Amino acid sequence: MEEGPRGRIVAAALRLLEEGGPEAVSTRAVSAAAGVQAPTIYRLFGDKQGLLDAVATEGFASYLAGKTAREPTDDPVQDLRDGWDQHVELGLTHPALYRLMYAGTVPSSPAAAAAVGVLSKHIGRIAEAGRLRVPEARAVALVRAVGEGTTLTLLTTPEDQRDPELATTAREAVIAAITTDAPALADPGPVPAAAALRAALPEVDALSPAEVGVLREWLDRITAAQGGGR
Repeated sequence: MEEGPRGRIVAAALRLLEEGGPEAVSTRAVSAAAGVQAPTIYRLFGDKQGLLDAVATEGFASYLAGKTAREPTDDPVQDLRDGWDQHVELGLTHPALYRLMYAGTVPSSPAAAAAVGVLSKHIGRIAEAGRLRVPEARAVALVRAVGEGTTLTLLTTPEDQRDPELATTAREAVIAAITTDAPALADPGPVPAAAALRAALPEVDALSPAEVGVLREWLDRITAAQGGGR
């Protein structure tokens, strides 16, 4: 987190958010906790929503630092499982921050885009291994939708009524929907093979940009048309 008044204000707002939710993040409370005058908050953030947006951006940045600190393994599908579990744990450990990050009206930030980029890299590695059965964009969207929805569902359920297997069941359902059971090199079928080649296109230098564009379109059509089977 950055130094100076801005950093102190964001840190103070984050503490208040975690302790009492968005309602606790008042200008008066934040200014007292950060040791600044209220006009400083307005000058730096505009209003309370601007301050909450900054807190959400800091949350995304911290989350991203944790995700990128993990070295990828030789099993990209297991890496996706681990990333899913880390995401759910963020929500259960920091519920107020998670709601702000994923359910609040927060403008897109570079940190949020980078978090999606990390997920996209996970999906890309699965495609390169010949194990993706749907287009990469659809896989990313599905993991995001179900992962975030599952976590928010857990947070809106009283702790003593939560299904302890919900997150795992949702995770495995998504993985089954987007991946093959094993590396598909021996018997790839058209969809995993097309997805694998699509993921490798950035490494292709034997074709012109126009030819790469046409090939990408063809491969997308194969995976989109046959995304449900092999």
